[in-house]
Amino acid sequence: MAHSYVPATPRPAVPGDTRATAGASKVPAVDGWFWVVKVLTTGMGETLSDFLAHTVGPVPAVAAAGLLLAVVLLVQLRTGRCRPGLYWAVVVLVSVFGTMVADVAHVALGVPYALSAGSLAVALAALFVLWHRVEGSLAIDRVTGLRRELFYWAAVLLTFALGTALGDLTAATLQLGYLVAGLGFAVLIAIPAVATGARWVGPVAGFWWAYVLTRPLGASFADWLGVGADRGGLALGTGPVSLGLAVLMALALVLSARANRRSAAGLSAH
Repeated sequence: MAHSYVPATPRPAVPGDTRATAGASKVPAVDGWFWVVKVLTTGMGETLSDFLAHTVGPVPAVAAAGLLLAVVLLVQLRTGRCRPGLYWAVVVLVSVFGTMVADVAHVALGVPYALSAGSLAVALAALFVLWHRVEGSLAIDRVTGLRRELFYWAAVLLTFALGTALGDLTAATLQLGYLVAGLGFAVLIAIPAVATGARWVGPVAGFWWAYVLTRPLGASFADWLGVGADRGGLALGTGPVSLGLAVLMALALVLSARANRRSAAGLSAH
């Protein structure tokens, strides 16, 4: 595959450029804006999940998030082309629901974060093996049919749940705190970029590696902003932090759309 994985550079993208994505894949082009929005959704999913759980209660929150996710995902599956706004709405809801799943496993069922992280990692690996065996590739520029898209969203849900468990394991179980955990994941997320650039791993593996790590990266910083000082945070509140992240995400989507229009205009001019 000719594309390379460069999370901070707008082009080339991984895997699937603007033309391939717009014409076939229902996943937006993976450029710098993609990763900005992805990190913002992970942070918002973390704080919004906590806000809803404490405001309306865990059970109603999980039920409402699951129902809304099912509805929006059904709309996404039925649409015939890539619609970035709809796509990111699904990602936000997957982030919220995935966080709740991981939290329920730990808080309600008493499953240690290390065990849940390990189990989710095994489940994700098994899904990747099955996906590759059935479809022949895990590349997101080939998410075109219903079966492939179902594989993709199942993988996304597992990456969010796994990332949540890893973030909580690092910050709480290992007692590193949310800020230190966030800084650590900021360093770790550079590894797939270096590994892909050096051709130690392929662009598809590099993409999914980074996709998992963006979850604990965004969630750790969001928790640091939202939780109280007794937990090492700035105590801004999960509600205000969720709202702030939603505004930033909307702004990033607008800027991304403008950049894509300018890129398309440049291509048509040539």
